[in-house]
Amino acid sequence: MKKATALLLLFSMAFAAMSFLPANTGGGYKVGDTAQDFSLVNVKGKQVSLAGIKNAKGYIVVFTCNHCPYAKAYEQRIIELHKKYAPLGFPVVAINSNDKDVQPQDSYDNMKKLAKKKKYPFNYVYDETQEIARAYGATRTPHVYVLDKDRVVRYIGAIDDNSEDPATAKEHYVASAVDALLAGKDVATKETKAIGCGIKWKK
Repeated sequence: MKKATALLLLFSMAFAAMSFLPANTGGGYKVGDTAQDFSLVNVKGKQVSLAGIKNAKGYIVVFTCNHCPYAKAYEQRIIELHKKYAPLGFPVVAINSNDKDVQPQDSYDNMKKLAKKKKYPFNYVYDETQEIARAYGATRTPHVYVLDKDRVVRYIGAIDDNSEDPATAKEHYVASAVDALLAGKDVATKETKAIGCGIKWKK
């Protein structure tokens, strides 16, 4: 009887875990893969592609959004990453892939309002079809992909190791990855777990 109860409990836990898996589990890029380019509209109404960014030595692609507390916590850090590394050839391209019908705060109109309010210095683009999030394998906001100039994925994961307090972060994963690439070195930490809200997939 105890064995049967234990098996039932195990099955229930497994079913619950499966129920909450993100829509693109098992897909997406791994370190070493070449990421596809994209053409997505930014908050100024212009189409943005990686190939269209002049003098780029690589790219910091950040899947983020308006409403998520983690995205908000990392907002200033994303701005600072762009300000530091865009002049060195590694601009930030921020992508919102959330479905506006699931989370109205993440609509394109609200993206424009937020970008204007916060004076985003980087391209903030809308992945309305969610095609790019699925191609990359993004599941969280924020979820970062550092690409080299050939769009080869060199790092995937979190921005740093402290979502709550940037001042006490000990590991700055994205900055370290970009610094290594700029120095012509291999990235030491190639992948970490992205911490944030789940991407809001279309129903």
